[in-house]
Amino acid sequence: MVEIKTDATLLVMREAGRVVAQALEAVRNTAVPGVTLAELDRVAREVLAAAGAGSPFLDYHPDWAPTPFPAVACLSVNDAIVHGIPDGTRLADGDLVSVDCGAVLDGWVGDAAVSFTIGRARPEDARLVETAYEALEAGIAAAVVGNRVGDIAHAVGRVCRKAGYGIPDGLGGHGVGRTMHEGPDVPNEGRPGRGMPLRHGMVIAIEPMLIGGGRDDHYTARDGWTIRTIDGSRAAHTEHTVAVTDDGPRILTAL
Repeated sequence: MVEIKTDATLLVMREAGRVVAQALEAVRNTAVPGVTLAELDRVAREVLAAAGAGSPFLDYHPDWAPTPFPAVACLSVNDAIVHGIPDGTRLADGDLVSVDCGAVLDGWVGDAAVSFTIGRARPEDARLVETAYEALEAGIAAAVVGNRVGDIAHAVGRVCRKAGYGIPDGLGGHGVGRTMHEGPDVPNEGRPGRGMPLRHGMVIAIEPMLIGGGRDDHYTARDGWTIRTIDGSRAAHTEHTVAVTDDGPRILTAL
């Protein structure tokens, strides 16, 4: 079901989104060589706690997962695309990190993700991350009243494919509201003019995921959560929660 939000609700969701943005910024500022993924998760927890916010990630247990998710942030490194579990892994110079985080405030959810390199970036990683943000921007620009979900999917996919990157099969964006995953599904590739019409008050997470090696297939690691590239190439993931409004797309998870 797709819930159309009121203008008052969008203001509350903006506050939840602001908490997410603050958590992502704090994690990024802490992410240096030698820091563990578990330490970065603790940073995100502290930001959420200080804001009086809950986590839609912690203890989330979809049907396909063997166990509930044990953290408030997904931390995916190098060949991990999404859903990486924070553990004792220490970051090293040149690692490519994707951080996905959410917050629940006054019953409403915000969800966003960033990708960045630790220390000196390899040229191919810098290009991958830059393209992920370009794809996100293209998707957001297409999130306007009168367009359809397929227009967003087409905008994202066109940027990714033009650059020669893979788009992970079966992974993409979604509606956001009282829970983290609501309708509609927002694929990262599709045909323009197809799918659900976009209306004022719809809130969606647009989240490009790019595979550097160009393949679309992937596998789930033994932990039952982390999704990795088949060929070992690196991946990038970006995301914003976006409200469709009569005045154009409104990013709810910006600082």
